[in-house]
Amino acid sequence: MGNSLLTQDFFSLFGLPRSYDVALDQLESAWKRLQAVVHPDRFAGGGDAQRRMALQWSTRINEGHQTLKHPISRATYLLALKGVDLQTESNTSMPTAFLMTQMAWREALDDLRDQSDVERRSQDKAALRQEVDEFWQSGEARLLTLLSGGTDPAALAEAADLVRQLMFVKKFEQELLEA
Repeated sequence: MGNSLLTQDFFSLFGLPRSYDVALDQLESAWKRLQAVVHPDRFAGGGDAQRRMALQWSTRINEGHQTLKHPISRATYLLALKGVDLQTESNTSMPTAFLMTQMAWREALDDLRDQSDVERRSQDKAALRQEVDEFWQSGEARLLTLLSGGTDPAALAEAADLVRQLMFVKKFEQELLEA
């Protein structure tokens, strides 16, 4: 392993096609195989430079693994490779339809928290969870389509908007789990 390990994109690093649709079992196998080769413990008896390089390699491999393992970070990374910055701090605009969906989910979550009937609460929570899951699944399917293309600016802009929406969905899912 040379310094090229530190400069390869994560897909190349793991020998995977540059795609949103990653085979997670292949990612896990590649990650384990690479870590077995470069893990810092293997270089404990080496010199300082060798140990530092092993630590850099291991860190890079772990960073790539975490990025590609999670759908939102994988999509964000793919968009970055295509020159698209999500601008999550400065671009908070959302399509009106999604804002309406957000409001409906928030109201349903508030109602759920106020629900005193345990059985009804459980049913309402399951129904809301199903609605959120369906949105997530359709969003992932749409992302797969949008990110499979080349560099069509309209498709990439739509993908960036969708990733920002899915970031909200993940946060909302966590709130729903805790409710």
